[in-house]
Amino acid sequence: MVPKMKFEDLALPRASFVILLLFVIASASAADWPTNRGNLARTGCVDGQPGPSSGKVLWVHKSSDHYIAAPVAAGDSVLVSALAAFNTSTFQALSTEAAPKQRVRWAKSVPYLKLPTVCAPAVVGNVVVFGDGMHQTDGATLHGVRLDSGLPLWQLPVPGQLVHLEGSPSIANEKILIGGGNAGLLCVDPARLELDGKEVDAASAQTALDKKWKELLAKYEQEKKTDPDFAIAPNEDSLPKPRPKLVWQAGAGKWHVDAAVAAVGDRVVVATAFLDAEKTGERAICSVKLSDGSVLWKTPLTFNPWAGPTVVGDVVLVGCSSVRLEPKDIAGGQGEVVAVSLADGSVKWRRAFAAGIVSAIAVKDQIAVFTATDGKVRAVDVASGAEKWTVDGAAPFFASAAIAGDMVFVADLKAVVRAINLTDGALRWKLSLGTDPTAKAPGMVYGGPIVAGGRLFVATCALEAGGKASTAVVCIGEK
Repeated sequence: MVPKMKFEDLALPRASFVILLLFVIASASAADWPTNRGNLARTGCVDGQPGPSSGKVLWVHKSSDHYIAAPVAAGDSVLVSALAAFNTSTFQALSTEAAPKQRVRWAKSVPYLKLPTVCAPAVVGNVVVFGDGMHQTDGATLHGVRLDSGLPLWQLPVPGQLVHLEGSPSIANEKILIGGGNAGLLCVDPARLELDGKEVDAASAQTALDKKWKELLAKYEQEKKTDPDFAIAPNEDSLPKPRPKLVWQAGAGKWHVDAAVAAVGDRVVVATAFLDAEKTGERAICSVKLSDGSVLWKTPLTFNPWAGPTVVGDVVLVGCSSVRLEPKDIAGGQGEVVAVSLADGSVKWRRAFAAGIVSAIAVKDQIAVFTATDGKVRAVDVASGAEKWTVDGAAPFFASAAIAGDMVFVADLKAVVRAINLTDGALRWKLSLGTDPTAKAPGMVYGGPIVAGGRLFVATCALEAGGKASTAVVCIGEK
């Protein structure tokens, strides 16, 4: 769960099938990122390329907005969501080129986005899926937009108190799966759309959107000629809003699902939390059928599983914490890592720690790596939970680790990035984004770094700085 603060003061789908259903053309360079951290092992890297061997800053996108969610790689773009002043939201596609003519390829904000967005998107082909809303708001909307242009494809409103779409969606078997806070777990079919009270296919809906957008642009061009001082550019909120079908909903009013879920074969693994202040929800890791949402098994948890499950073979790993993403609550935090069987939910092992674990667990070569609020990065054996190594950092961690090649990349709440060996935890390099003369990006890292094309992408926030925030999206690499 993202921090409850006031911001006013500042299994893979067949991509070609999904794209056909949505009547959009896939970008040849776009790589799928269909779930949280890119894959079920939550490595934050999907192209298999190793990360940078040194902490050289290649480019910096400066901002005053707060990047809470992790970046997402999408071909030659990196997608970022941010909180601006007065809880407004910005969702951007940034060029990953070293010196583009324009860093921001496209952006979504008000009036199209009416709620804050702290959700890292999922990407399949030319389709970007993300949710909005956060703990301070009620009700949310699931959005589908085009990767190439940012133009809308569809929207699904999800009403209700303590309903928000904070966790990254997963796309599997041509369905979209996402936690909705008190709405539980949602399964959405983007191929079955409702438009003007009628069920239409995706091609028909896209035709209607394209036609209306063309009309709005033509009207604007005419107004610029006849009355240029009063011509108003069209906004996407004026377009029709096709609504995808909600196939099923599990745990509504009983679970509280803020974490990303994991779609594995014919089942979905979901982590649900209990909200102490609101006295709602349930602390558990559950498995449901992908076909209808019926519960297969449920395993109680001692602490809240804010980051959701990681799945490797028959093992489900989840980090848990007594505190959430609130820096002021870090002292005295407790947590544990629990490993359960994917088949029946039985506990394989569990390890307690004197710190909260709010990060997703990243796994490679049977080594599970996770960060914690005590400023440590730990690696344990997937099968037994036995310790492999522990690294002491200089500040607490909220952000998940990324693994690429033989290196682990982490970033802490002082915006210090470290690259360490996967096998033994030895330090390879360290970079302070706040003091680096190129980056000059003081603040904190909430969303985990990611690796794409051999480069590392990190985004910062400065929630405690109020209106004096100075934040950035930073690209680190060799070239």
